Amino acid sequence: MSKINPPVDNTLSNRETLARSKSRYFLTWRWHFYAGLFVIPFMLMLSLTGLVMLFDDEIEFSRYQSALEVTPEKDIVATSQQMASVIAAYPNAMVTQFIPAKSSDLANRFSIMLESGQTLFVTVNPYNGEVLGTIDRSDSWYELANDIHGTLLLGDWGDYLIEIAASLGVILLVTGVYLWLPRDKASKAGFLKIRMASGPRILMRDLHANIGGLLSFILLFFFVSGLAWASIWGGKFVQAWSSFPAEKWDNVPLSTQNHASMNHGSEEEIPWNLEQTLMPESHDHAAMLAAGSGAMQHDTKMDHGMNMYSEVKLGVDQILAQAKTLGFTLFKLNLPRSETGVYTLAANTMSGDITDPRLDRTTHIDQYSGRVLADVTWNEYNLMGKFMAAGIALHKGDVSEVNKIVNVFFCLAFIFIAISGAVMWWIRRPVGKKVLGAPPRFEHEGVWKVGLITIVVLSFMLPMAGGTIAFVLLVDWLVFSRVNKLNLALN
Repeated sequence: MSKINPPVDNTLSNRETLARSKSRYFLTWRWHFYAGLFVIPFMLMLSLTGLVMLFDDEIEFSRYQSALEVTPEKDIVATSQQMASVIAAYPNAMVTQFIPAKSSDLANRFSIMLESGQTLFVTVNPYNGEVLGTIDRSDSWYELANDIHGTLLLGDWGDYLIEIAASLGVILLVTGVYLWLPRDKASKAGFLKIRMASGPRILMRDLHANIGGLLSFILLFFFVSGLAWASIWGGKFVQAWSSFPAEKWDNVPLSTQNHASMNHGSEEEIPWNLEQTLMPESHDHAAMLAAGSGAMQHDTKMDHGMNMYSEVKLGVDQILAQAKTLGFTLFKLNLPRSETGVYTLAANTMSGDITDPRLDRTTHIDQYSGRVLADVTWNEYNLMGKFMAAGIALHKGDVSEVNKIVNVFFCLAFIFIAISGAVMWWIRRPVGKKVLGAPPRFEHEGVWKVGLITIVVLSFMLPMAGGTIAFVLLVDWLVFSRVNKLNLALN
């Protein structure tokens, strides 16, 4: 005789499923809300400073037109002659960089470092060698916006705060996408729709959710590419493990300084995956002279048609001729800053020299022999290095005018997402009560564990977010949960 199973109570099962779903939704909403409290001011700041940096060239030209604009002529004077004009005007300064003009109606630039440590662009008319004017590199709108964008003008502490915001921003995106995707009739009603006649709160919710959802992957790209510059996630983890290994250069002496030492201020001029890589060195000319002229005369090896151990430093004209032979067109030339320094030809998307990351190239040349000590191209980049080379060009709007226009739209959209989130909270906040107005708790056994595991996994991937969440939970347990007024105010 077969055993008869008792009937299943579908009503009870449905209620259980509904309760679990409701609890999961409100738990996610609470995490989204609290993450948003911290992230919104930073998202506004990053978007506004990003807009300024997008129009850096236009702003700079309007400020310094007389020092940048020249009338094209038939012949140009030698770069060494132009540099001599700069040295004559600033005899106690060190020339650190030469940047050829990108068009025939613009001046060449020489970057100099004064004894005070201040760095200036000295602009020179390439057709007659006349010094036209100077641009304080630390006084540009781009430099100010970039400093705020990266450190809030607070140094390392500002960098940490921005990294926390970007890390929590990833959690904000994950929770936001979950809230946006349709689950039931209520969420389906506003999915990819703008309900104009349902009141201001519904209208703002639809705009916030749909714009945020559709642009979530774009915003994630901006967060991740920005985090790669941050001190902890970027500098200690991702960049450190993605840096180009200097050991790949054969029989090349290495400096104690890394590539980031060539940056001027907070400007990122060097490819991301080379910043932490040690620089090569020119041969130690002073030590060889001290060893005696016999050793100098004994070694007669030649490289690129020049004496390997020439007593004479190569001039800028010779290096520029070599650059042409090597195939460089748009580039920056960093000059040696010591007796063992090197000439560095750099053409990369990171500093806006070029727009195609596949043409990235950084070449180091011995200042005495002209020997190519190291030559790093796109083909030597690892996967993360290639992502950053391509991603930063897109991030900064340097690929094309269309890229710049699209990025302006993204910045404005992110500003709206941040503001609309604050407006939604303002509309739904409890009026007349001294409470934060966080989404209510609908706890269901087991659901909080799923939420906790999700947050722990995300936090492990983003340590600054994990540390912040752990700190907040500890303060909540030690203080807020034990002080009834504080506990009520934050809910």
